[in-house]
Amino acid sequence: MPTIFTHPAVPLAIGFGLGANVIPPRLLAAGVAASVIPDLDVLAFRLGIAYSSEWGHRGFSHSLAFAAALAFVAALFAPWLIAKRVAAFLFVFVSAASHGLLDMLTTGGLGVALLWPYATERMFFPWRVIVVSPFSLSEFIGLRGWRVIGSELLWVWLPAAIAFVVIAIATAGRRTSPELKN
Repeated sequence: MPTIFTHPAVPLAIGFGLGANVIPPRLLAAGVAASVIPDLDVLAFRLGIAYSSEWGHRGFSHSLAFAAALAFVAALFAPWLIAKRVAAFLFVFVSAASHGLLDMLTTGGLGVALLWPYATERMFFPWRVIVVSPFSLSEFIGLRGWRVIGSELLWVWLPAAIAFVVIAIATAGRRTSPELKN
């Protein structure tokens, strides 16, 4: 899995790229949370649930169905998020779905149950370029951790930064507030 610090790259790039008028700060925070919530499934290890179980790590919580459920909750709370329901749903869906998609690019693990509950098969993309992060902090500290960070900078943060610039440029004319347009 990419680290908990890297999963937010997608919602941050989209949110900052579109600007606060489209993705208000509360909605951005919800998107960042949605991008890391799937990894709460590591608690399953403490409950004795096997990694390979559909309830284990990279199981149901990494699926598109789970992303849609989080997005539905965000749509319900759209007024509090200071966003339109459609914007809240779409942004949180993309944010949560990006978690499983990024995990499908990693070099380790058992794959992602992206299509759960329709299929329990675990999947990876054909190209697996992100060095998988270890679960324990002690394994992360040292050369292995630096390899993970370097891999995430190259394969996640750099593309996210490019996406941010492209989105910001493409939407620049629509990002100013209505009061400032003449």
